[in-house]
Amino acid sequence: MHVALHDVSKAFTTTRGPQKPFTLSTPSALLSALGTIDLDIASGEFMGILGPSGCGKSTLLRLIAAQIAPTTGTIHLDGEGPDAARVRKQIAWMAQNPGLLPWKTVRANVVLPRAVNRKHQRPAPDPQELLDMVQLAAFADAYPSTLSGGMQQRVALARTLATGASLWLMDEPFAALDELTRERLADEVLQLWRVFRPTVLWVTHNVIEASRMADRVVVMTSSPGVIRGIVPIELPRPRDETSAEMGAVIRDLRFLLRE
Repeated sequence: MHVALHDVSKAFTTTRGPQKPFTLSTPSALLSALGTIDLDIASGEFMGILGPSGCGKSTLLRLIAAQIAPTTGTIHLDGEGPDAARVRKQIAWMAQNPGLLPWKTVRANVVLPRAVNRKHQRPAPDPQELLDMVQLAAFADAYPSTLSGGMQQRVALARTLATGASLWLMDEPFAALDELTRERLADEVLQLWRVFRPTVLWVTHNVIEASRMADRVVVMTSSPGVIRGIVPIELPRPRDETSAEMGAVIRDLRFLLRE
């Protein structure tokens, strides 16, 4: 899915003054969460979004997902507004919290998107095949409470695949995991991306993670976030962050972040 943002910004209305109760007569102010953004993401591209906390990275994903409307500008997904893609269930979202239903088994959690969206189903692997892909076939009948954090995120990843969506919005999905688990899951995401070739927007605070995974990395400024720079990474995967070429990419990203 091709993603295009033109002159997009977002401001939220907020009441003035600390802890001031809201009334109809309370004056309001605009809180700018995201500055003006122009961004073009090719179909099938893996785009990293890197920036400090509060710079609007999650807001950017919510705009693309049509969860909120932009204050200014336009967003097009394959030439249409994001509402059309949302209605057709072409957008998948994955966050830090796996959001699994604790009373359902692993298999039932994976098939849930297709069970509740029967009208908009696209070709997707069998649930058991999806669990094979994320190395959880042996845990199909287990419940989320019996799984580790990394295993729960694997279930969430399989559920993302089950949607058959062509756009994946990934909001720091592995931020709460230990470094080793995080790296292993990131490698699995890349393997699955090669198979299904969705367009991916991957939000992260981790410079090395962004440089290992993305085709290009957008670096955003502090709030209100605007694009400070876009760093292309034309290196074959898997990438070794200790190599000279990767070292140069990491230095470029950190330089933009410090600025």
